[in-house]
Amino acid sequence: MSIKGVRPRQYWLAVVLSMTLAASTLCLAPLVGPTRIDLARAIAGQAPDREVLVGLRIPRVLLAMIAGGSLALAGAVFQALLRDALATPYTMGVSSGASLGAVAAICFGWGRIGQLPAVWAGALFGAALVLVLVLGVAGLGRRMSSFTLLLAGIALNSMCSAMILFIHSIAGLTQSFSITRWMMGGIDAVDYSTLGWLAVLVLPTVAVVLAKGPAWNLMAVGEDWAAARGVSVRALLLTGYIAGALLTAPVTAITGPIGFVGLIVPHALRLWIGADHRVLLPCSFFAGAAFLAICDAVARVALAPADVPVGVVTALLGGPFFIWLLRSRWKGAAV
Repeated sequence: MSIKGVRPRQYWLAVVLSMTLAASTLCLAPLVGPTRIDLARAIAGQAPDREVLVGLRIPRVLLAMIAGGSLALAGAVFQALLRDALATPYTMGVSSGASLGAVAAICFGWGRIGQLPAVWAGALFGAALVLVLVLGVAGLGRRMSSFTLLLAGIALNSMCSAMILFIHSIAGLTQSFSITRWMMGGIDAVDYSTLGWLAVLVLPTVAVVLAKGPAWNLMAVGEDWAAARGVSVRALLLTGYIAGALLTAPVTAITGPIGFVGLIVPHALRLWIGADHRVLLPCSFFAGAAFLAICDAVARVALAPADVPVGVVTALLGGPFFIWLLRSRWKGAAV
């Protein structure tokens, strides 16, 4: 089987190109910002160029790339799991749970929970709670399916959204502003230890997802088709949903909800290279990393010295894309 006339051995050219794009972005994006830095001075360790590059720009770009790659890969997984190109990392409730936990922490003025800032800890707790509830509800029947996971996720997503609106309505002026700002989604410089524990959570999950590429190809055709060819559908559904949650929840805890990355990147790549998940999944991760880092670079300079939330930039790009996708699906159905 080939995709758009390209032989299988040539598919991996797309992976190399997406890795090259991500590497180029990692090298160039730290140089973009409202303040010009002298790279030679930064390399020589001279202030303030070194502090700006190493302490602010590089951690911010790394966070954007980890977040973008995670969200794009989670979107590709959920689209395969639900067999719907409109599925996103936020379709199945985990992001709403994280948002509810973070909003509660902001509203009630919690400082720290354990070793984590309260907003991060609250977001992780909310996401974990929704994950457990969705799996519990979807597993009540004799057979777990992508449909039951979707319904459970949508129900809990609606409940969390309603609770967020309620908490927002009773919050004070300062808390209300902080909640609004967090809900826009943004990339800020974090310390390297935060990047370290985020990578510890994300990278093993990425490896598990990529290893399941052949099984996702079968699942994309249908659950019965996959089961007839030896795939444990229930185990794959659990793996996919938990992996998607692990890719989405810690990122959302730190950055807030950043929309459309998990929709734009996988679907655009699917139009370009086809639906072979052995290639689509790694390309989604690397292209998603580059996409969000580039969007964040635009956000840094668009209204400098003001810092535009990157969620605004991705929404401005994702909204028209979403409308185009709906229109193309409607035209296809009408033929």
